[in-house]
Amino acid sequence: MNPPAAAASIAPEVLSVAQPYLIQQDWHAYTPEQHAIWAELVRRRMPQLREHAAQEYLDGFEQIGLREDSIPDLSQVNRRLSPRTRWNATPVSGFLPPDAFFEMLAARQFPTTTYIRGRESMEYTPEPDIFHDVFGHVPMHAHPVFADFLQHYGRVCAGLMGDKDKLEKMGRLFWFTVEFGVIRQKGEVKLYGSGLISSHGEGTHVIEGRPKILDFDLDLVLEQKFLVSEEQKVLYAVESFDQIYEAAQEAEKRLS
Repeated sequence: MNPPAAAASIAPEVLSVAQPYLIQQDWHAYTPEQHAIWAELVRRRMPQLREHAAQEYLDGFEQIGLREDSIPDLSQVNRRLSPRTRWNATPVSGFLPPDAFFEMLAARQFPTTTYIRGRESMEYTPEPDIFHDVFGHVPMHAHPVFADFLQHYGRVCAGLMGDKDKLEKMGRLFWFTVEFGVIRQKGEVKLYGSGLISSHGEGTHVIEGRPKILDFDLDLVLEQKFLVSEEQKVLYAVESFDQIYEAAQEAEKRLS
């Protein structure tokens, strides 16, 4: 079942809670070394992803015009992304508080850091950077059903800000879809979550069959605890992206 057409995008200037965190990307300030780091990170991941990423991710990579040799100019990305799904990769100063993060998702504005990691952090960086945010996340925003799911998720969470326990459950839904989501396609488990897409170690962990892969079940997902600091022991495979959109709707009914 395809979700209904989403509401029109809300421009960044009408955001209220998130407004203080919005910045401009100075693309011309990136150094040749920083572009070289981006290029190396992308070229490390693409051979594995061409074989093991969800087709929707690979399509999105091309559709939004990401390049292997240079850090993306977000204004150029948005020129291609916004007409497809009305999403934008919106530059922010770093970590956002939850209310600002959910407000941005509900407005189809994906909080995007402009910083890129240094060579000392090529394998892992504890703070978000443009490689994780754009390479890992944004190609999936070109897929209409995933795009609608993510906006709906933001709206639901924005309405639960007063309830820590319910937000924790919704955080698990985000973790096992947006961050560590897998999908079955043509009899194989494919990667689509940004934590798997952007990390060679995490992607290899799944491809080598180390985590238990269960069928996606909302009841299990909402109760499944996880540790950010270790490789995942269990993941939940969907059969289609309609399934996660419907899961967000069902979660809203249960938790609102």
